[in-house]
Amino acid sequence: MAEARKPLISGNWKMHHTHLEAIAMVQKLSYLLSPEDYEEVDVSVHPAFTALRSIQTLLDADRIPIALGAQNCHWEDQGPFTGEVSPSMLAKLAVSYVIVGHSERRQLFGETDEAVNRKTGAVLEAGMTPIVCVGETLEQREAGRTEDVCLAQLAGGLQGLSGGQVGGLVVAYEPIWAIGTGRNATPDDAQATIAAIRREVASLHGEAAAAAVRIQYGGSVKPGNISELMAQPDIDGALVGGASLDPGDFSGIVRYGLA
Repeated sequence: MAEARKPLISGNWKMHHTHLEAIAMVQKLSYLLSPEDYEEVDVSVHPAFTALRSIQTLLDADRIPIALGAQNCHWEDQGPFTGEVSPSMLAKLAVSYVIVGHSERRQLFGETDEAVNRKTGAVLEAGMTPIVCVGETLEQREAGRTEDVCLAQLAGGLQGLSGGQVGGLVVAYEPIWAIGTGRNATPDDAQATIAAIRREVASLHGEAAAAAVRIQYGGSVKPGNISELMAQPDIDGALVGGASLDPGDFSGIVRYGLA
């Protein structure tokens, strides 16, 4: 991994935790992490929309160096979009990272590469960092289409962006068949796909962007497998689902290099 790419460990809480539970979670997590941990790794937590303000207040009041993240947004700044949240609303809550194009959004809510692209641009325009997700289904993997699928999603999601913009964002490779199943890609498999993603970034947006962009792995990441994953040269962090709901497990993932 290039020296300039500081790892980013992100906890995607999905539809879990009330705002009170989220507060308790962050308090416990901050107790388990030390200043040395934050020097080695950037950490973000992505609670439900209903907990964002509570967590923002807690992080600010206690000066906890954890970045606040959101799980999704609309691409418009305002308008008649019942149930949606705009990038500017998130930015006003000091959100730093926004997950864009998660496989659950693609599969369950019909998000297209075009929608992902529009959201990515809107998040950047609002001064936040998108975490752009790509990943294949089990059927696609077994058909030998992993790279084709992931690279097509990547190209669609990043279309029209400058090399500088791409270098500053985050890509998350999440094989869909590994999310929440207890199965995960081997470190070598994850490295191979993430290396292909980095090569595609270089081809589309330049070598500087490829060297700078942080690429996470996601899919049943646990304290027991994070060290092997992070030993791979192109893996720059993890987008963690279920294990991020437990402060002990998540802190163990964050502290993979110090524990």
